[in-house]
Amino acid sequence: MSGHSRWSSIKHKKGAADAKRGKLFTKLIKAITVAARQSGGDPNANPALRTAITSAKNANMPNDNIDRAIKKGTGELEGITYEEVFYEGYGPKGVAIYVQCLTDNKNRTTAEVRNLFSKNNGNMAGVGCVAWLFESKGLIVVTADEIKEDRLMEIAIDAGAEDFSKDKDVFEIITAPQDFENIRKTIADNAIPIQSSDLTYIPKNEIPLTVDEAKRVLKLVEILEDHEDIQNVYANFEIPDEVMNDIE
Repeated sequence: MSGHSRWSSIKHKKGAADAKRGKLFTKLIKAITVAARQSGGDPNANPALRTAITSAKNANMPNDNIDRAIKKGTGELEGITYEEVFYEGYGPKGVAIYVQCLTDNKNRTTAEVRNLFSKNNGNMAGVGCVAWLFESKGLIVVTADEIKEDRLMEIAIDAGAEDFSKDKDVFEIITAPQDFENIRKTIADNAIPIQSSDLTYIPKNEIPLTVDEAKRVLKLVEILEDHEDIQNVYANFEIPDEVMNDIE
């Protein structure tokens, strides 16, 4: 999981300081609204909503924004109806790319995402072409200076975590989706600050990239992530340490 970890670490570091905070808030509001519409506005009874609210609070979104998004989802306030859509495609060197979107206009989003792929050394593929290369998992990230590795590993494994790894200054804990909430709560109950936590898709295998290949893949991923309808981009690449050092 080294390649996945390195890219996750970069994303977590830049996420909190994202200069395009307005666009980030828009994506988070969509996630909260959809979660509330699907399973109700009580975060204690709606794990997806609880996760979305946590992500919003980690991004320093005001509580008023969160409350309005929940009310739009439950119908207490008028709002736009979004649907979740996944797109599949390939990037440079055949890297599989799985794109998660929330959109109020699927035809528009499909055309725009296809255009982003084609203009940035990639191409969209049919449904099912790459989805099988990814597994739904929970991902919890803890800053390494918050707790000793052995202690966090013991807590996480005892709580049922599937995997535990360290990359530079963060620990990553991988869980089964159904165990995610319980393990996150266990870590929080032990007074361990969580840098980020979310349900995600993790590749079953990874393609190692050279410096040039990594730059082209990262450019495509970053351009896709910048689209306001795209919530997350998952890709099955690995960036070896020596390559990452050249990129950083």
